[in-house]
Order: sequence, then structure tokens, then C-alpha cells
Amino acid sequence: MFDLTGKMTPKENYLRLIKGDNPQYLCHNNVYSQGMFPDALAQNNKYPKPGESCLDAWGVQYSWPLGEPGGIPVVTEENKVIKDITKWDKYLNVPWPSKLQLDWTDCDRRAAEFDRDNYLLLGFCFTGLFELTHNLMGFEDALMAYVEEPEAMGELLDVLVEYKLEYLKLLIDHVHPDMIHIHDDWGSKKNLFMSPQTWRSVLKPRWARIYDYMHSRGVLVQHHADCVCAPIVEDMAEIGVDVWQGIIPQNDIKDVQKRLNGRMALQGGLDCTPFDYGSGWNEAEVRRLVRRVCDDYVPAGRFAPEVPNGAPLTPGIDDIIVDEMNTYGEHFFDRLKN
Repeated sequence: MFDLTGKMTPKENYLRLIKGDNPQYLCHNNVYSQGMFPDALAQNNKYPKPGESCLDAWGVQYSWPLGEPGGIPVVTEENKVIKDITKWDKYLNVPWPSKLQLDWTDCDRRAAEFDRDNYLLLGFCFTGLFELTHNLMGFEDALMAYVEEPEAMGELLDVLVEYKLEYLKLLIDHVHPDMIHIHDDWGSKKNLFMSPQTWRSVLKPRWARIYDYMHSRGVLVQHHADCVCAPIVEDMAEIGVDVWQGIIPQNDIKDVQKRLNGRMALQGGLDCTPFDYGSGWNEAEVRRLVRRVCDDYVPAGRFAPEVPNGAPLTPGIDDIIVDEMNTYGEHFFDRLKN
């Protein structure tokens, strides 16, 4: 990182950046937040090690094949938790966070010692409402249920909302984060997984409840979705997303910025897939990408360049991205003024 002497703190600078309020420089995630803050709830979650499988707290089977970047849910006709959406309550056993026997001692100590003056404390809550539904019944069954059984799916989602609210309450009570990174991928690289109308009728009001609660506790919402969400971007702003983290170029970022007109911050744009995943890359190519994304999207305001899925999978690429963000980003806003 460049010398911050005489500059505003990374926390203040990032908050100004996402609010469109005269930031001094561009910076990456590990600068403004020092990474996501591990808490007792997250550390209690069951997740497989490379080459292994396990059941998570919901009874969903996860597997992490050797050589793959992470674990994934493996849902079959035999092992899916909810076998009939109209009878979801007969199958579902909710792992309510308040019933867990958790030791918050170390987490509370680290939260109390965190340098909140200089850095933003970023909590996290993975596996959103849509992701939970397709984990519990399989992707095809879930998509069909959203369309054919919206009432039953709505009942299930209401329970999942209560679970999320209970989870977030414990997280906020202990960690007191400035912002929470919360997951739910609603689409692919090409489109939403469902029509905007279905999303608005079934998912939108439930996410609004969650975001309203977070804001009532003084916590900013950083919603992760590294997929196409452009058809519902105004809705995302309406229900309280402060930062859409993970925006990919397939969304036509400049058009999204025009439509939002400053109502929601965007974070992403650095799509490394053309040279990630072992397909070959060179340093100059990566640096050109960083500069192009900065030049194309940052001047419109409320945009933070970042790799949408967090970081490239190929070793070495992220080091170049971070270095270019530092060297090109330190005086970026000074150049805009001139």
C-alpha cells in the first residue's frame, strides 16, 4: 500500500467512495476493511476440507473435490432435504442460531480490539435466501417452486428470513460491524434465474425486511451477487442495498450507473475470467484491465473497482491487481480534477 501519511483513513476514504463524497484515492478490500471479520457463527458453520464431504447444519451435503477452488452443495433426489415444497415444514429442521452453544469470548475480544478509527469492520453472512432454497431442494425444483408454488415457497422463505434475522442479531450484538457482506446470487452470467416479476413478488419483500433490520441497527449492506442483476438494479437500491458487490461487465455497467443515478454504490468490474483459471496471463494485460475499469466506471461516482468474486483463482494475478490499484489509484481523483 502507498504511504497514507497525510491522507484520510482507509475507512473514511472507502465510505466517501461508496457515497460519492470526494474520496482521495482508490483502495482494495484488505486496505479499507482488513478483510472479512471471522465471528463465532461463521466459525461454527460446517464446511468440507479439500477432498472431503460433509453435511451442513441444514442437512445439505457439501463436497470439495480435489483440485477445485471450493466446496459445493451436491443435491440429488435421494439426499435433498425438502422433497415436496408443499410439505416443506415436514422436512425442514431449522438450525436456529439462538439455540447454538457458541463461545463468543475470542470474537468479542477481537472486535473490541479492532481499529475502528482507521478501518471498516466488515462482517459477513453467506448463503442467502435464494441460495438456501436451491440448496435444500435442488436447483430445478427450487426454480419450479418459485413459479408454480409461490405461496408454499413464500412460507418457506418467511421462515428463512426469521433465521437470517436471528443470525444477524447475534452477529451485530457481538461484533457491531460497520457493514455486512451478505450473499445471494440471483442470476447467471447471462440473465436472472427467474423473471424480474417473480423476483419482485417473492424475494424482494423478504430481502427488504432483512435490509431494513440491518439499517435499523446502523449497519451498511454490501450485497454480493457476481451475476447479472441489471433487470432489478433499481429494486436493489429501493430495498436498501448500499453497495452491490460483484457487478460483472455483462450487466452493462455504464447503463446501470445511468439508471441508478447515484442511488447505490457498485463494486466490481474487474473480470479476470479471460485470463484466469489457468488459461494464461501476463502482467501488462492485468494492469491494462485495472486501468480500463478505473477509467471507464470510477468517474461516474460511487464505484469501487474489485474482482467480482473477491480474487482471481490463479496465483500471482491478485498481487498485480493490488499493486496497480495502489500505483494508479493513489492520485486517480487528483487527475480527474485536472
